[in-house]
Amino acid sequence: MTKKHTRNTSSQKPVVIGEGDLTPAQVVAIARGKERVRISTNKDFTGRMKRSQKILQHALDAGEPVYGVTTGYGAACGNRIQKHKTEELGSNLIKYHGCGTGEPLGVEEVRASLMCRLACFAQGHSGVSVNLLQALADFLNKGITPVVPSLGSVGASGDLTPMSYIAACLSGDREVLYKGRRMHSRNALSLAGLSPYRFLPKEPLGMMNGTSVMTGIAALVLDKSRVIADAALAATALSLHAIIGHERHFHSAVVNSKPHPGQHSTGERLRGLLACVDCPPESGRENDLQDPYSTRCAPQILGVVYDAFEWIGQWVHREINSSNDNPLSDGDNEEVFMGGNFYGGHIAYAMDALKSALASVADMADRQMALLVDPRYNRGLPANLVKVKGDKQPLHHGFKGMQITASALTAEALKNTMPAASFSRSTESHNQDKVSMGTIAARDASRQCDLVSRAVAIHLMAAVQACELRGNLDRRPALASLVKEVRKVVKETVFDRPMDRDIEALVGALPDVVRSV
Repeated sequence: MTKKHTRNTSSQKPVVIGEGDLTPAQVVAIARGKERVRISTNKDFTGRMKRSQKILQHALDAGEPVYGVTTGYGAACGNRIQKHKTEELGSNLIKYHGCGTGEPLGVEEVRASLMCRLACFAQGHSGVSVNLLQALADFLNKGITPVVPSLGSVGASGDLTPMSYIAACLSGDREVLYKGRRMHSRNALSLAGLSPYRFLPKEPLGMMNGTSVMTGIAALVLDKSRVIADAALAATALSLHAIIGHERHFHSAVVNSKPHPGQHSTGERLRGLLACVDCPPESGRENDLQDPYSTRCAPQILGVVYDAFEWIGQWVHREINSSNDNPLSDGDNEEVFMGGNFYGGHIAYAMDALKSALASVADMADRQMALLVDPRYNRGLPANLVKVKGDKQPLHHGFKGMQITASALTAEALKNTMPAASFSRSTESHNQDKVSMGTIAARDASRQCDLVSRAVAIHLMAAVQACELRGNLDRRPALASLVKEVRKVVKETVFDRPMDRDIEALVGALPDVVRSV
């Protein structure tokens, strides 16, 4: 989890809040400081926001009990709060949820959470002011990032604990990261030319009672996972060349006879990467007529992942553009309704599924890595892909250690597939007696990206070295180009040397390396 300060570098038009859906890609771009945010001044949007506030205010003026505004919270909702004490009630809500623990979330994760909260409020059902949206936008545009502990959310009533830190920072409490320094939020606000925000009725609860942290993390995980899958596809194509594998396993007559879109596209992309100039026909070698499953079934393995991206992406998109707090003001009925949209079940299930899909990618990479380094299966390559020849060859071990690390990473990724959603706990005096665990699932999925990206990076390094040992790369221009991209980041391994920095460098460069895959 990076704590690096995120700076805006975009010269494009800002992302406008309140004029249509936000995509997961836009959330990621804002999180990474590549775009700025602007709150819409469109009359339809501002009118919708004001109607939502008026409905809430009408209920308060009429003396109707409104959860979390004129009542206590959770199991204490039977307590009635006098109107002039609602501000103190909201302040205490932020304070008593300040019990997060663990390492802080990364800067990108917090910024994505801010963006998701903006998208929720922009639906116009939360009863909050446009000024609150502007305060969130100011944090994003000025680069002020609340310090948010990563542990303490059960995912219903949403992300209460982590979002309390963001709410507190808006009002000038707790700590933030600003211009590379950790400081009190009031100091950062002053340096940025901003004032602490003063919450209106219901706004503290609106800030906290929703799925924004888990959804923000999910958007980032989805983006990282696509890069990992593309890198695994690239490493698979390189591995096929290295072990003189059979391209015909990916023939459209085979791959397209099973109607899964992800399988079709994976097979097509593998065929493109393996396209060969002046290559002899594949032989009918009796002992290796078929390749091992980890290579032969690559379209069937990776196809699952790419198809999963489609429905997971849809679910994340819908959650971003949802009203996921409680209570909600309904403009059509002009009433305030209390419900359970803060429950993060969809994100929990999506992230649990993605964890499993990514683990399968790591397992495939690890198995292919084992084929590459083992002279019993790599069809003539030196053991452990050692490039040293002659008397010194027995002194060197090439990718032996790297294969062990890849297996360790894969084992941990497989262990991490336990679904978080299955561990619902009854909390808060049995009022929150069924919770989503969506934030834990999202954090698990983020951790899965850390593990699998490194396993795939190791596999990619080994596959490139194996292809160089095999030769004939000039016959496959797409693979030759891919090898050049990897070699811009990591050098070949001839004599034994530490390769830990190479792993990290390649993980960081994966988006650029696989851009053309």
